[in-house]
Amino acid sequence: MPTAAGAPPHTAVVDLGFGDAGKGATVDRLCRDGGATAVVRFNGGAQAAHNVVTPDGRHHTFAQFGSGTLHGVPTHLSRFTAVDPLALAAEADHLRVLGVGDPYGLLTVDRAAPLATPYHAAANRLREQARGAGRHGSCGMGVGETARYALAHPADAPTAGDCASRPRLLRRLRLLRDRLADELGPLPAPPVEACAEAYAAFARAVTLTGETAVRDLVRRGPVVFEGAQGVLLDEWHGFHPYTTWSTTTFANAEALLAEAGAAGEALRLGVVRTYTTRHGPGPLVTEDAELTALLPERHNGDGRWQGPFRVGHFDAVAHAYAAAACGGVDALAVTHLDAPDRAPALRICRGYGVDGALVERLEPGPPGDLDRQAALTGRLLRAAPALWETPGRDPRRWSEAIGSLLGAPVVLESAGPSRQDVRDLRATGKSKYVVGKGSASRV
Repeated sequence: MPTAAGAPPHTAVVDLGFGDAGKGATVDRLCRDGGATAVVRFNGGAQAAHNVVTPDGRHHTFAQFGSGTLHGVPTHLSRFTAVDPLALAAEADHLRVLGVGDPYGLLTVDRAAPLATPYHAAANRLREQARGAGRHGSCGMGVGETARYALAHPADAPTAGDCASRPRLLRRLRLLRDRLADELGPLPAPPVEACAEAYAAFARAVTLTGETAVRDLVRRGPVVFEGAQGVLLDEWHGFHPYTTWSTTTFANAEALLAEAGAAGEALRLGVVRTYTTRHGPGPLVTEDAELTALLPERHNGDGRWQGPFRVGHFDAVAHAYAAAACGGVDALAVTHLDAPDRAPALRICRGYGVDGALVERLEPGPPGDLDRQAALTGRLLRAAPALWETPGRDPRRWSEAIGSLLGAPVVLESAGPSRQDVRDLRATGKSKYVVGKGSASRV
């Protein structure tokens, strides 16, 4: 939808849970009918799984390509994303099957973006296996290992731009492989030369860009900044150690906008579903095994590395914590509004019982204090739901309740997996986020 006069021209989309809230369908809706000229990915990597289902039944799980691709909207992979050319090639193949003639023609990549390789993935899996029963729930794709290595060896870490220089790429890949093998033992991964060949093909297929790419995009028209994973997995604000090596808040999107001369020009859109889910271990205070049976997931399931897909009641305490950790949200997209009818016992948890006390609010701390976050994790593992709200089966009551509890108006709603199930309430005048003729405001 074209942006009304005075409304924020761009949109930053962040998941306020543990991921899987519906970012793909949300971004797809924002890109419809000329609503966006580009999608910028600003964190994570190939472990993202953003599902889009078209009215004619085509389905794609977007990992690195932006979720507006089926509308022909181009994607930019910023320097904050870990680029995996091998996974990207497989994703491009599936997009071609779905009718996208030239997926790489819709893709630009920042030369400074870190390169995620099979050596990172192998090291990632070896570390996770070594944790035994204490696994963190990694996706096993090496995104965290890519960040770890880049922090430890910033001068040597391979980047997307290295793919265009075979001598430099070979040197960095060999050094990467040898360092990780010295630390962890032999890595089950392909030869360096084979990787270099595939990466050279990637460099020929995509457009590698410099630091002005985002500036050019935001000057051209509305941009959707598409986040990956969820704030409750954030590297600094998540429940350590069950977190990601990625900043999942709005911070990276806002940094890119500021560098582009467009600071503050994006609507901060938080995405939540009507029940709380997470993959793998870690706190999920409202977990209810009965909900797992009542609310089966077509596009989510147990993973070899992540672990089981877990389901709980809507956790207003955790989601409000996520919104606060982000510095607040301007508006919300509420998904899975069909769930209360399928699971009539579904409720909203507004408070925990922890060590004999009622906890209705969690306060975010400053980034970087992982000891504090680990202590918070310990508290949450001892917590149990203690204060409930029951909106019933009416989806409108759920939408209103969630908006009220998180302190932001709901502007998008969805009640099913397909594109036609997503409604932009600003187009119908039913949202409390008013886009007027001269300004945009919350009322």
